[in-house]
Amino acid sequence: MIDKMKDRIYKSTNYDQRPSKTKIDTLVLHYTGMKSGHAALDRLCDTKAKVSSHYVVEEDGTVHKLVDCKFRAWHAGKSIWRGRENINDCSIGIEIVNPGHEYGYKKFPKKQMNSVISLCQSLIEKYPIDQRNIVGHSDIAPARKQDPGELFDWELLAKNGVGIWPDVPKSKPQTMIKKGTHGDEVRDLQTRLARLGYGLVPDGAYEEPTELVVKAFQRHYGKTTKIDGTWNTVLDARLDALLAL
Repeated sequence: MIDKMKDRIYKSTNYDQRPSKTKIDTLVLHYTGMKSGHAALDRLCDTKAKVSSHYVVEEDGTVHKLVDCKFRAWHAGKSIWRGRENINDCSIGIEIVNPGHEYGYKKFPKKQMNSVISLCQSLIEKYPIDQRNIVGHSDIAPARKQDPGELFDWELLAKNGVGIWPDVPKSKPQTMIKKGTHGDEVRDLQTRLARLGYGLVPDGAYEEPTELVVKAFQRHYGKTTKIDGTWNTVLDARLDALLAL
């Protein structure tokens, strides 16, 4: 259960109706990317901002419910995952208070992570959310977003039944392919990344679109703070393990 829930202090009017007969089957995790939690909450509730999320989780673990999940909150923007666009339609958005890369990105406190896990667990119990559809903003919009970023502990979530995580032996990464490479090896990688869910066209060219998706993969599954967009043997093993789940 969620230890701290304040669902009557902040409310957002930035929402609309979901498309008819749309199932809620996706969770999108964000960081707020603002100087403080209060600033983020004010913005998410500001009608002029035209952005919102269903929940906000503060650093001390406090959870605010801003929008009822039956409505479509405006958190994902232009997005694609597993062949579907407009992920706002089918998702619940959770904003996690963190200054982000612009204002001093830092680790997420234990109390905050525990609340995120509890919140996600409760939503998984209530809605038919596919574990493969528990994603970061950077996964569904790699050209625009970095959140929740490489310091977010996706492995901890998966250990608590939230999302998927690759179980592979530890090894030293060796570079395989990188930006500027073209050919069947790149096309195979693009095809596999698209199978996992990323919006990537298998054209055989390792240019910026592929590099940005690889960076998103590194942030989610890389267990590294080196986000360089270069594909290596460790990432390759992790992608294979994910596709085998």
